[in-house]
Amino acid sequence: MIRTVAVGLGERAYDVVIGPGLLSEAAQRIAPLLKRQRVTVISDETVWRLHGERLATALGEDNIAVATIIIPPGEQTKSFAGLADVCDQMLALELDRGDLVVAFGGGVVGDLAGFAAAIYKRGIGFVQIPTTLLAQVDSSVGGKTAIDTPRGKNLLGAFHQPRLVLADLDVLDTLPEREMRAGYAEVVKYGLLGDLKFFEWLETKSPAVLSRKPGALAQAVARCVEMKAEIVAEDETEQGRRALLNLGHTFGHALEAETGYGEALLHGEAVAAGQALAFRFAAAQGLCPGQDAARARAAIAAAGLPTGLADVPGHPFVAERLLRHMGQDKKAEGGRLTFILPRALGDTFVAKDVQAEAVLAFLKAEGATP
Repeated sequence: MIRTVAVGLGERAYDVVIGPGLLSEAAQRIAPLLKRQRVTVISDETVWRLHGERLATALGEDNIAVATIIIPPGEQTKSFAGLADVCDQMLALELDRGDLVVAFGGGVVGDLAGFAAAIYKRGIGFVQIPTTLLAQVDSSVGGKTAIDTPRGKNLLGAFHQPRLVLADLDVLDTLPEREMRAGYAEVVKYGLLGDLKFFEWLETKSPAVLSRKPGALAQAVARCVEMKAEIVAEDETEQGRRALLNLGHTFGHALEAETGYGEALLHGEAVAAGQALAFRFAAAQGLCPGQDAARARAAIAAAGLPTGLADVPGHPFVAERLLRHMGQDKKAEGGRLTFILPRALGDTFVAKDVQAEAVLAFLKAEGATP
């Protein structure tokens, strides 16, 4: 039941281990990476309450001392203030560059802890133990770390690869249904961007994945990690093919910014809507068959995820404001909009110099006010 996927980055290569019961094996898997028998675990209050004792006990059984930095849950913690607090606590613990940080949580914890590790004394090693489906299939792999700013999501960060990723499927048992669906948005993304057979498998197996059937869940997580590992090994710093992993994110990040990065719209929900919007925009531009856009939308909707602006209740969107957020997107160059767009299901490309007027017209057609 344990599967290991290697991320091939030469001297910085590492394994992503996927399967049940990995928290109980944390000590034996982390110990070879340690220069001295101690780690600092960065987690949030919810994850630590649910799973912290198991992790601390497992590490303690191998005489690994555990210091903890516990942060509030939620995207708002991934900020300048949150970063400053984590770094200050790391300094107070007098960590040196030979010590190891363990990011134990979802995407917020992984991004924040990873960025802190990247800048602490110019770089300290860290391990990812992702506890959400979204983090297991996407954010924990590949070394992207970042914080948000009032001007946009993930605009300040660094590429800092982990030393190891432990994706324990058992911890997903405590994940709320809404979070599980949000993570599934990143699962279906891999099929949409580059693996038609995987997308077709998900069309029939999504209920099994979402209900956490062990076999289906393990297969879905492993396939996503395999695809991401291959892309990261080819294009670590997103100069080319890795940008495809941002399918749906240009639209999605704009929606998140407008809703305040809060509970109104989770990151995975925004990405789900963004993917459906990207397919419909491509179809409207004559780049993608309309039936493929409809099929993508149906697969996303079947998982209980939003597929457009109207699916975000209580948040009327203004087309011009959404467009301004897109102009702050990391992929934008020289003031030109860049999107990841489909040619077909399982076939995407980087579309540079997308015309703002076309995006505005599309957003208005989707229900945004002028």
